Parts: sequence; structure tokens; C-alpha cells
Amino acid sequence: MVKIIYKDISYKVVGILFDIAKELGSSFHEKYYQRALEVHLRKESIPFKKESKVDIKVIGNKIGHHYIDFVIDDKLVLEVKKGNIFRMADIKQVLMYLRSANYKLGLLVYFGSGGVRVKRVINSSYRI
Repeated sequence: MVKIIYKDISYKVVGILFDIAKELGSSFHEKYYQRALEVHLRKESIPFKKESKVDIKVIGNKIGHHYIDFVIDDKLVLEVKKGNIFRMADIKQVLMYLRSANYKLGLLVYFGSGGVRVKRVINSSYRI
């Protein structure tokens, strides 16, 4: 039997994403889907951080940083994109965020003409 990581929170978030796609359709820019997600997360009292800054380190030295679209409930990384096809570069981006910030699960989300598409990305090098 396959164990689903963070099943409850990830299912809630995916449900919200489908609600947003149904409500807005596929014509908007990425930032409007992000704003809609903020509204829905607040309505559902789901804790989140938007544009969470994560340092990039080498041997404990900061060499840069990047920003994660959303960190949900301090467990789940969520990256929002506009488009229809999962791109390897986007999957690698989410994986990089997971590894840099030491999170276990990421959701890569595309809003496009086919509705919303969600890909779960697992950090296999997650450290407890």
C-alpha cells in the first residue's frame, strides 16, 4: 500500500486549486491564480507563507537565495505556473526548493486551457 505524504493538507489544497480553476477559468496571468489561492487559504484558515525566501548554501555559507511561491502549513511547497504541460525545468525547480529548504513534498501546479494540473514532487533526500 502506498502512503500519501501529508494527505489531509495536500487534498485540501488540491481541492482549493480546482475551485480556483473553476472560478477563474484559464485566461488569467499566474499572479491572479496566486492571489486567488491566498484568498482561499485565508478563508479556510490554512496557514501559509507567500514568496518564502530560502537561502542557497554551500558548506554553510550563503551564496544566494530564491523565493518559493507558497509554503503551506510549514510542510508543503507549492509552485504556481501558467501553462498546460509539465516541464522538466519546473519539476527540477520545485525539487531544488524542497532540498534547499528541507521540505518533503512539493506541488507543482499549472493553470491552463485544460483546467488545473497538479504534480506531486517528493524530496527523496529529506532530513528529519
